[in-house]
Amino acid sequence: MSSSVSPLAPKHVPDMPVIAGVRLATAEAGIRYKNRTDVLLAVMDKGTAVAGVFTKSKCPSAPVEWCRAKLKGGKARALVVNSGNANAFTGKTGRSSTALTARIAAKAVGCTEGEIFLASTGVIGEPLDATKFDGVLGRLAETAEAGDYLAAAKAIMTTDTFPKVATATVKLGKANVTINGMAKGAGMIAPDMATMLSFIFTDAPIAPAALQALLKSGVEDTFNAVTIDGDTSTSDTLLAFATGAAAEHGAPKISRASDPRLKAFVKAFNQVLANLSEQVARDGEGARKLVEITVEGAKTKASARKIAMSIANSPLVKTAIAGEDANWGRVVMAVGKAGEPADRDKLSISFNGIRVAKNGARDPSYDEAQVSEAMKAPEIAIKVSLGLGKGRDRVLTCDLTKEYVAINGDYRS
Repeated sequence: MSSSVSPLAPKHVPDMPVIAGVRLATAEAGIRYKNRTDVLLAVMDKGTAVAGVFTKSKCPSAPVEWCRAKLKGGKARALVVNSGNANAFTGKTGRSSTALTARIAAKAVGCTEGEIFLASTGVIGEPLDATKFDGVLGRLAETAEAGDYLAAAKAIMTTDTFPKVATATVKLGKANVTINGMAKGAGMIAPDMATMLSFIFTDAPIAPAALQALLKSGVEDTFNAVTIDGDTSTSDTLLAFATGAAAEHGAPKISRASDPRLKAFVKAFNQVLANLSEQVARDGEGARKLVEITVEGAKTKASARKIAMSIANSPLVKTAIAGEDANWGRVVMAVGKAGEPADRDKLSISFNGIRVAKNGARDPSYDEAQVSEAMKAPEIAIKVSLGLGKGRDRVLTCDLTKEYVAINGDYRS
């Protein structure tokens, strides 16, 4: 966790309302860090539905494997998250650690181990001493309160410079329902059907299958459209919990994601995901500029996504932005290497609304001074027009600075 906050951090942190059926508590378990909280326990009421999406890494962490297995039950009573140790690439020891953590948590909460969900973030390859949770989780279960999401978000941070939270309230039937979310992530970010670590809570009465469908759809243009460094983590986990408490106030019970009564909820749900994913991009390790890349005129949306990601993950593009250089040649390079349909002579590129290249050549009206001034802005929008079709997509990234190298060079020290 950095001592200096990213200059791209949101200027306003929302007040996070209470969600009926969810209680939170944090503690210092001494997993890796000293003098800071590093474990979060979220306790949910009986009957809480759960959904999740996870990393597609072929080397997943032990907690990811645990959650995948338990997700089939569709119900959750508790979530345990630790920072400082990812419990990944830890073999049988890692699996034993998850099992022990679940036993301790189940005893503390008073539920089955199958209703416990786990997530870990931090260093890969070091065994996690789960005995450090013994006693800690029992105390947290007793003291958990319906409230401090900001403290919870702080407890799961690693190289993050600020806690990431978002909220929305929307009408569902006759009741107002709330959606609260938190996320952590600043490096090793290139999600693939998941995020880094993120947790969504709502009091809406939504069945597990419907919640799963909403989550799987919602990540595609939010968390899966963000990249910091092109590296997909072993631990990527996004879990959503629906307590159903709003049913007591007139919210209808939802069993299908296609239920037309969900329209406003889905929009708000996706807005929370989008808000959190943008905060992750704003907190990219060493980042000084938020970068939005839009590709239009592609053959398909999928093609536009691949080209946008090729640009967003290019170290040459990202370092040019860090140096405030509108080097469209590097963007051309990234388009060309993406392996998707492109026609050099139809390609146009702009930076922050200023077109620098048109139809495969430098724009006739190009003004170096004007573009250089535009590149000093903290937010940079790169737009690429391919002129081949109607496919369009957008991804978020950040620049690549010397600080990124310093953070990752010293990460295990």
